[in-house]
Amino acid sequence: MLVQSVHHVAYRCKDAKETVEWYQKHLDMKFVLAIAENEVPSTKAPDPYMHVFLDAGHGNVLAFFELPSQPPMDRDQNTPAWVQHLALKVDSMETLLAAKDKLVAGGVDVLGPVDHTIFKSIYFFDPSGHRLELAADCGTPEMMKKLDEVKWDMLEEWSQTKRAPQHAAWMHDGSMAS
Repeated sequence: MLVQSVHHVAYRCKDAKETVEWYQKHLDMKFVLAIAENEVPSTKAPDPYMHVFLDAGHGNVLAFFELPSQPPMDRDQNTPAWVQHLALKVDSMETLLAAKDKLVAGGVDVLGPVDHTIFKSIYFFDPSGHRLELAADCGTPEMMKKLDEVKWDMLEEWSQTKRAPQHAAWMHDGSMAS
């Protein structure tokens, strides 16, 4: 396989310091690196930036760029707010519920837990408007096997019809409780 792992995922933020402090406070992420330049290394464009990196656990790095000379950031208005998000894994439902309590106590609006059958999630936004999800896996090996067996058929049907295939309707119709 060519790719070994995700090196880092980068998003834009409104304020680098506020972002680092928010992720430290609410998600216990350690601030690991800051890079600042007045010129973009890849394009040589004059565009000052602050690039901050946070430890998202197990070698995963979440990074942000503050770009003060660019127009104010916004989200893609043609994509619903629920679509573009970063999902971060937690180890258990207990951890998920404790994280929700901590976020709510810190003044963050939280949706969920939402039951996705194979995992349960909470959703919230960071100070720059990025939607985040914390997810706790709860799928059984049997569930995962059933999903694996139909993934290609589902993709093929979707590509032809653009309508939701029903191969895994059991995930939301209650016929296979988690």
